[in-house]
Amino acid sequence: MAKVVKVLIQRLTLLLGLRDEFLCDSCKLNYRDLCMRRERPNARICPDYRKK
Repeated sequence: MAKVVKVLIQRLTLLLGLRDEFLCDSCKLNYRDLCMRRERPNARICPDYRKK
């Protein structure tokens, strides 16, 4: 449930234009060994996002 809420908030901020950077730039998991998502390093929406 928490991941769903995170993704909804990310989509809202993206749609409203409140964020113009990629999530991977400020994510704790922004390492090839930790993040296996194909969107990396240009993800704008990610359920696994954790701020540094």
